[in-house]
Amino acid sequence: MKVILIVEGNKSIAKNLAEMLVLANYKTLEATDGHQGIEIAAKYKPDLIISNLVLPGIDGLSMVHIIRHDPETQTIPVILLTPNRNLDDFRKAMDSGANDCLALPIKSNELLNAIENIFRMYNAIKKHLYIEYTRPDNLPVPVSNQTIEKLTLNINTTTYQKKTVVYKQGKRPDYVYYIVKGKVRTYKVHEEGRQLVIGLYSSGDFLGYNALFEETPYKEIAETTELSELVCIPRTDFENMVYKNQTVANKLLKMLAKNVTEHEQQLIGNAYNTLRKKVAGALISLEKKYKSDNGQRYCIDMSRNDIAAIAGTAAESLIRTLNEFKNEEMILIRKNHNIEIVNSQKLHNLVR
Repeated sequence: MKVILIVEGNKSIAKNLAEMLVLANYKTLEATDGHQGIEIAAKYKPDLIISNLVLPGIDGLSMVHIIRHDPETQTIPVILLTPNRNLDDFRKAMDSGANDCLALPIKSNELLNAIENIFRMYNAIKKHLYIEYTRPDNLPVPVSNQTIEKLTLNINTTTYQKKTVVYKQGKRPDYVYYIVKGKVRTYKVHEEGRQLVIGLYSSGDFLGYNALFEETPYKEIAETTELSELVCIPRTDFENMVYKNQTVANKLLKMLAKNVTEHEQQLIGNAYNTLRKKVAGALISLEKKYKSDNGQRYCIDMSRNDIAAIAGTAAESLIRTLNEFKNEEMILIRKNHNIEIVNSQKLHNLVR
């Protein structure tokens, strides 16, 4: 029986939620404020947390932020409830790292459908990554020591020119992509046409596996940022690779955990950081992802629009901030417009 923690300061709402969940065969735990919710989550590790956005003391947004930064609780899914039906509350809730946000008063079928959808997604991931392999005699199956590189040698490599779309939002996933060489970014397009970069990938990374695990269409666009070589692994072959090779499974587990943390930090930064912090964070992210170990300064060969999409700001605001950073001797802007980072520490200090 799955355990759901209810964090709600209003006794009447808490009682109604508990009755809905018990009737649906869930076990419930209850907390009356954000601080107590954090303590109970850390102690009992519930399968899901349902919390009001408005709480005494630590509010729902802050509670989610703390839960997401604790390794013991960061993977627990969270549904936030808001007494207001304005878009700003929903945006803040999702930016905080919540899995869903629903408006109060809430109908039983609406809540239970949201819970089932979250559990379905998490079960899909576990199905592919947490299967234990045993032989009939219950001895562990020997783990292959093949590297991922060797596993992909017998699959053709496709060359993609710079600015080539690898897959489109809304398309069903037929392949998972492995980057042999080059760089790829994933992004979403706002209804006004503005882009927001949500992922940066380079050699050795897998790409497009989230949609496969969730059994949904791609939720973003993937595009190369330089001449790249990718291995297109058919869906069935990739599933077999995960099932049979612990090296691949371990790599994907680490990538999933890392991507969740990075995506959460990006969303929080875009929601709450100042313009200077957003731009500094974007430069640091690029340096961290793509800087080589040759001891030389990192130089960003990327358009201002692309960097602005990573920072989550307008290109004009980015350019103005880059000029400030140049005057403060944190970066150099070369004649070819590439950006050379000359003082990483100053940039890091801005983000802290």
